[in-house]
Amino acid sequence: MLEGFIQGLANYLLSISGGSLIWVSFYAGLFVALMTSLGAMVALFAKRIPEGGVDFSLSFAAGVMIVASFTSLILPAIESSGFAPAGIGIGLGVLVIYAIDKLLPHEHLVKGYEGPKGMKERLKKVWLLVFALIIHNLPEGLAVGTSLVYNIEIGLITAIAIGIQDFPEGTVVSLPLAVIQKKSLGPVLIGVLSGLAEMVMVILGAVFFTTFSWSLPYGLGLAGGAMLYVTVKEMIPEIYKGEKSETLVTLGFFTGFYVMLLLDSALG
Repeated sequence: MLEGFIQGLANYLLSISGGSLIWVSFYAGLFVALMTSLGAMVALFAKRIPEGGVDFSLSFAAGVMIVASFTSLILPAIESSGFAPAGIGIGLGVLVIYAIDKLLPHEHLVKGYEGPKGMKERLKKVWLLVFALIIHNLPEGLAVGTSLVYNIEIGLITAIAIGIQDFPEGTVVSLPLAVIQKKSLGPVLIGVLSGLAEMVMVILGAVFFTTFSWSLPYGLGLAGGAMLYVTVKEMIPEIYKGEKSETLVTLGFFTGFYVMLLLDSALG
């Protein structure tokens, strides 16, 4: 049933796009942007996140990203061109996000400030949190765009999974910002803009790797490495911050893990 839905969705999007993969990437990017935006809009109605909500949401996202890194990106790269291009791409992905992580000032809800020390006092806390969200979203958008070029059905599964975890991720960012600013509209708009930035990365990834198709295995590895870095370096330390919510965090992680595996199994 799920396999038929994915195939039917792929055929429908290709038909309304005139067979253009770039237009398909536009629709996929619009979906992930919409899911992030809807999650951010929760800040208009809620005053706070339920206890454990942040931990479960981030761990769910981590579970999705770990599986997607391999099933949608790294393994297809190895299957298409062998280990070397995939390995080089993974290394490049890690280095790119590492550089962004060190050069772009940002702040995590738990770990606190990271980046150039001189920028901490110059930027408001709200912008530091926004930059942290950007670091998370760019690899996710690139993952959707590159996987669409490799295989449209794998790309759509990746977009669905990323979109599902983008909803709570948008809420996790917008609600704390709303508390800091003591207003809701600004944080919601920031959530919407972060979703649009992710959408742009989906389209750019699809355009680039459609144009330079020879580099696709490197691109798949790059997106996979970038997502793995964000998950291992940024998200897992953030969610395993104490012993109090370890069971909830682990449950969230494996829920996301199984959701992505279920979606991926649709292709047999």
